[in-house]
Amino acid sequence: MTQRPTRIAVRRIARSGGVVRSGERIVPEEIPIAFSYGGTTHAVMMGTPGDLEDFAVGFTLTEGIVATREEIASIDIVEGDQGIDVQVSLVEDVAAALSARRRSMAGPVGCGLCGIESIEQAVRKVSDVSVVAMTISHRDVVEAVSLLNGAQPLHRETRAVHGAAFYIPGKGLAAVREDVGRHNALDKLCGAVVGLGLEGGSGVVAVTSRLSVEMVQKAAILGSPVLIAISAPTALAIRTAEEAGMTLIALVRGEDFEIFTHPHRIQPGSISDVA
Repeated sequence: MTQRPTRIAVRRIARSGGVVRSGERIVPEEIPIAFSYGGTTHAVMMGTPGDLEDFAVGFTLTEGIVATREEIASIDIVEGDQGIDVQVSLVEDVAAALSARRRSMAGPVGCGLCGIESIEQAVRKVSDVSVVAMTISHRDVVEAVSLLNGAQPLHRETRAVHGAAFYIPGKGLAAVREDVGRHNALDKLCGAVVGLGLEGGSGVVAVTSRLSVEMVQKAAILGSPVLIAISAPTALAIRTAEEAGMTLIALVRGEDFEIFTHPHRIQPGSISDVA
């Protein structure tokens, strides 16, 4: 496991209340993190060098490289001068399928999504969570975000990272992960949930970022039927959540929030009807 720090102290000059002072501020580290399969680099992310095994498991699952944790044979963290190479070994048949997929690529593309070779893959059919039986209350929504906000030590020091949490109604937070990248934080969380042996359908995912389509796709692959965020969703994220049967809740501010899809999971009586 990497020993690189996730935060460092830097010198800065601050102006506050009309007074200028020099001093230090804690900032999060950000370095290149490569994911390699079979000795070939699949993607390079800029991220925080912590919880890298969780990151590897979550990324490999949510990018559709494997279907289960058992298809990952081993994970090795190799540090370099300029970054970290996370070398993931897959079981033989899965490794062969990934190799064949690479050979079928016509050439390099620039759509900006890791390991994606076509527009069709970028808007791939999302996992169906409509059959997951779960209801939550207004209080669960508020508590999930409140607990997440209080369980981010790196953000508390730096004010510069995203957080993702797995909240189980009636039990509280089961896992929290942080990263400078919102996708990275969610991938790390997915890896942590799988590592704990929890079913994705047993809890809700709460994040401190906006909701893009990739966030919905990743939460659906984990199997969570509810995704909660403090910021707004995109139109495609809403359409994708609707298709997946996922309850999408956003813009959580204290006791207030907005529900965009599948409101039936919010317990009757926990929110008031509006005209």
